[in-house]
Amino acid sequence: MTIRVAVVGASGKLGSVAVDLIEKAPDLELVAALGSRSDLSEMLGTDDAPSDIVLDVTLPAVSPTIVDFALDAGRNVVVGTSGWSAARLAPLKARLRDEPDAGVIVVPNFSLGSALGTAFAAAAAKYFDSIEIIEAHAATKIDSPSGTAVRTAELIAEARSEQGPVAAPHTDQRARGQQVASVPVHSLRMSGLVARQSVILGGEGETLTITHDTTGSRAYAAGILHALRAAPDARGLTVGLDKLLGL
Repeated sequence: MTIRVAVVGASGKLGSVAVDLIEKAPDLELVAALGSRSDLSEMLGTDDAPSDIVLDVTLPAVSPTIVDFALDAGRNVVVGTSGWSAARLAPLKARLRDEPDAGVIVVPNFSLGSALGTAFAAAAAKYFDSIEIIEAHAATKIDSPSGTAVRTAELIAEARSEQGPVAAPHTDQRARGQQVASVPVHSLRMSGLVARQSVILGGEGETLTITHDTTGSRAYAAGILHALRAAPDARGLTVGLDKLLGL
């Protein structure tokens, strides 16, 4: 079975990687590649080649509109756009409860190593009370904290549901970072970087640091393909590549 894919944000860095992967994959077909000037209706494909799923790799400000349009048209969606916090996901989750045949997969980071790093941090979180995140991206990244950092902090809080919030003193000081689910997150935006996230966990007499580095955009290839192939059968809301990998 061939999965017909429409890519929204096809001219961006992640979109360009996705387009190349789809064109080379024997079980995927690119039927639409939308840029910033494209009409949203183009994501539906053509009468001869309608899209089966939509991949959204755009900007946080426009991503919800794209997802709503795709769902209205009966298309499942893979979202690779950052900025989908728990607050933004809540109305989407509520909508999908009323549409049992629809599915959206939201992936803050398509890197397998990043998904594993986040899973390791969540697993360790209940053993340490002091936890902070430092994430670094290129200066061109417009949002902060990153979607990966937000997702990591939320999973840390979920893992610590019995222990409660992390210990984060002096959070009234701006230099202490932004608290996400009680976890201080510090964002760097600098030239020369691709992406790095370090989760630092502290306890009596020791610290544990879990770091993931992205050195090139091809790191996202396996995760993009995995999500696209899972999308036609997705139902409801799935958040995180870790869920698709069974972590």
